[in-house]
Amino acid sequence: MDASDEVDDAFPDALKEPILRKVQFSTISRLDNLVDHIFEEFKQDFYPGESVTIVMDSGDRMPGLIREKTKFPELVRPDGTVERKAFARYFVSLDTRKDEMLVDDEHITRDRKSFTKQRLRSYLKKTVDRESWAGAPWCVKTKIAEDYRINSEIPQHLTYESQIAQRKANMAMKKGEYGGHIVDFFPQLPELKPKGHRGKNSHQDLARLSSEYQRSAAANPDFGKVPPFFQQAQFEQFINGQKELAHLNGYHPIAAKGQTKPPPPPPALKYPIEDLELPPVRDGVTRPPMKYLSLDVPSVDYVPQIAEDEISMNSVGQLLETWDTLNVYCEVFQLDSFTFDDYIEALQLNSDVFQCDLLVEIHCAILKKLVNDVNDKNGQVQISLPETAQAENKDASDEEQSSKPTPTPEPEVKRSGRTTRGSLARKEAAELRNSERQLAQMDLKVHRANEMELLTRPYDWKTRLRKRDFGDGKWVYIIVGLLNQLSGDPRRKKGCDDILMRLAPLAEDPTPETAITSYASTNINIRVQILQILCMLSLETKAIRNYMEDCNNNMTEYRKERIDVQRARKTAQV
Repeated sequence: MDASDEVDDAFPDALKEPILRKVQFSTISRLDNLVDHIFEEFKQDFYPGESVTIVMDSGDRMPGLIREKTKFPELVRPDGTVERKAFARYFVSLDTRKDEMLVDDEHITRDRKSFTKQRLRSYLKKTVDRESWAGAPWCVKTKIAEDYRINSEIPQHLTYESQIAQRKANMAMKKGEYGGHIVDFFPQLPELKPKGHRGKNSHQDLARLSSEYQRSAAANPDFGKVPPFFQQAQFEQFINGQKELAHLNGYHPIAAKGQTKPPPPPPALKYPIEDLELPPVRDGVTRPPMKYLSLDVPSVDYVPQIAEDEISMNSVGQLLETWDTLNVYCEVFQLDSFTFDDYIEALQLNSDVFQCDLLVEIHCAILKKLVNDVNDKNGQVQISLPETAQAENKDASDEEQSSKPTPTPEPEVKRSGRTTRGSLARKEAAELRNSERQLAQMDLKVHRANEMELLTRPYDWKTRLRKRDFGDGKWVYIIVGLLNQLSGDPRRKKGCDDILMRLAPLAEDPTPETAITSYASTNINIRVQILQILCMLSLETKAIRNYMEDCNNNMTEYRKERIDVQRARKTAQV
């Protein structure tokens, strides 16, 4: 094996690429200084794939292999104090236990012989080189740079030509050359040397300096004079700190004493930064107008009128509530999840030719949970329903007939005397009050849902639902019967009557076909009210309650498993 191959094999593979990327284009001149700098930076830094030793708090040492590494930067307060130092955490797989653990850089170390200054120096001598001119950067060799995909293009400011140009510019600035002009605002005197210790050559030094000054004045007649392009007025402006000389060859004037200093330039951006710190881009693109789901959004000036088939503001909350309920309990209803846009389009579809499959599936799925199948507990009703008006009236009439005997009619007593106008007026007033009292006690008839129920007895909506008779839109008739019975509850009467006025109108015949046709022409606001009532009823069923209990039990089990895993990890770290 070659000596270079031995050096390559002895050096840790996980450190090769990070060290080469760090050394690339480094301007540290001496190799020894470069080795010291790299060694101090990498001696407590570890990388994935490196074999290390884990030091436990008890002092035990365990070998392991780094799997992942996470670095946390230093946090600095606005006053400049350090809130948190930079550190790193490593996810290490243990060789002996076949387990994994999370450690920081204080509990991890590497073998001393694997990464030493001697091996680092040998590896750098084999992999990097630099040109012979002063200030040349270190560069990774071409073959090795291609293997590790390291950029080999030298930056412009580190090239030999840039360095020479920079040196010339520095020399020119020392001499006072700006754009080819010699700017001598004050006479340039020869360089003075410090006085000797004994002071014997002071007269000779003065004579020599005087001869040099005369020789410079003889060679250059303009020596010590202000150049012609720099007039007296411009000189005064420069002294006063005016802005006219700010553009003189790219140099800014120096503020005179007593004048305010120019504001400092804004600090350069250091990436990565927060998105909120970026200024908005004004490229002429206008923001699109706000699109509302409902057109009757209240405003300060007015409330716009909407058409009957548009979504009202009161229906927006009901739409979100029902859509969320159907998607959360989709496993109970045996429904596939659907988007809110599809839900809106399904409710807005009005057609006498065909029905929306999604709308039919939603209603039928909810209705199935309200009443069991005929083969499941004999079709038991899973919700609480008020008694029907016909049953109450029948029970009340039966009780009255059984408890009260048949009254004997009494003979009408004819009062003797004349009938006056006052007595006739009092009689008419009493009859009018009795008629008003009777009308107030009677319920006004606003729909014909009761008549629909009477026409189909004994095959009512419960029997139809137990047999799952949903074909040809008959699920609409089941909804009419359900809402008609729910209207017996005073809290739900108004809402149910408003819906039944649309599904069983007074002007139409009380047949199931009337209900199906009327539902096809209803708007989205009526349909979402029906779905809200059905969803509220479904929450009373045992299926929903059992599902919620199962979810609660599963969450408890998952929480216990997480606590056990955390406890086992802490035990492994100790």
